[in-house]
Amino acid sequence: MHTTPIQIRFNDVDQMGHVNNAVIMEYLDLGKDAFFSSHGVPPTKGDFTVMVVHYDVDFRAQIHYHDSIAVTTEIEKLGNKSLTIMQRVINTETDTVCVECRTVMAGYRRSTSSSEVIPPEVREWLTR
Repeated sequence: MHTTPIQIRFNDVDQMGHVNNAVIMEYLDLGKDAFFSSHGVPPTKGDFTVMVVHYDVDFRAQIHYHDSIAVTTEIEKLGNKSLTIMQRVINTETDTVCVECRTVMAGYRRSTSSSEVIPPEVREWLTR
């Protein structure tokens, strides 16, 4: 499991006094980016990448401006052409799970603009 601390910005908070749900999706993206980079799979280099094809998000608790939060990211399932990532936004002071998100990502070949089997070296990086 990979953990990414998140700094809440003033403009992340909406008129209801909590972090806007759309901003939380940005936090999840930061967690995915840090996870892939830590596993040697930078999303912006090379011909192969993975792209989001499905989100399933549960907003369980509000996040406020002064909360200390982090995003945890781990692979839940690694298939032939896709993988499923489980992420949680956690209040690190109370251990409250504020958000749970399951993301399905598909292998993608930039040069052909088509889905692609996850290469063995990427599979190896992701399972370290």
